[in-house]
Amino acid sequence: MYAESKKNQNLALFDFDGTLCEKDSFTSFIFYALSKRHIVKQGLKTLPWIQAYFLNIYPAHAMRPKLFKAMFAGFYKSDADSIALEYAYSLQQHLNSPIYEQLIKHQLRGDRIAIVSASIDIYLKPISQILNVDLICTETEVLNQFYTGHYSSPDCSGEEKRKRILKQYDVDQFQSIYAYGNSYEDQAMLDMADYPYMVGSSHQLPDIDPTKKARLSELFFNKKLIDCHMIAMDHF
Repeated sequence: MYAESKKNQNLALFDFDGTLCEKDSFTSFIFYALSKRHIVKQGLKTLPWIQAYFLNIYPAHAMRPKLFKAMFAGFYKSDADSIALEYAYSLQQHLNSPIYEQLIKHQLRGDRIAIVSASIDIYLKPISQILNVDLICTETEVLNQFYTGHYSSPDCSGEEKRKRILKQYDVDQFQSIYAYGNSYEDQAMLDMADYPYMVGSSHQLPDIDPTKKARLSELFFNKKLIDCHMIAMDHF
């Protein structure tokens, strides 16, 4: 079923790792959620693929499922959800400021916004809720309240991004499509856009209604107040 859309509304699609977020969120989540002993033990099992990946002879879309299975098979869902929520809040410190500002501009204009990422739903669900945006990502399988270590959807990269976007949205109903990415895994998504932006190669971000700068500054000020309140609450 298509998500609700309007003829005068735009669609803005944001890759996460390397685009909206400045860090490799999946690798960082492994170190945030798991013990060093577990990481070393399971990492040895996947070492040949890890080495091949860093030598650019094994693709990222094939590496990610192996690493997820090695690290998270048998992880209790409620424990993972609690850690993932903490991690999602910590990721706000690593958002790419110009890209995040662009996302807020889209929000102020009333555009439909989605994170479209090959990273996993465990922590991307809470971060998408914090940012108040839609989410299209790699989904993980849960059985009897434990993560099985398998994906319940294909790795959401490359052509799969385009397929998932078309499944969720009737793109013809949007006035314009904006897409933001940083690698070849985002190219199929960027090819769909009227206004594509590739981090590192595109020279200028699309112009998003600069007449609303006053409201934008107000929104950032309000966010600072919210962040200060959260920090204060953590001390109780």
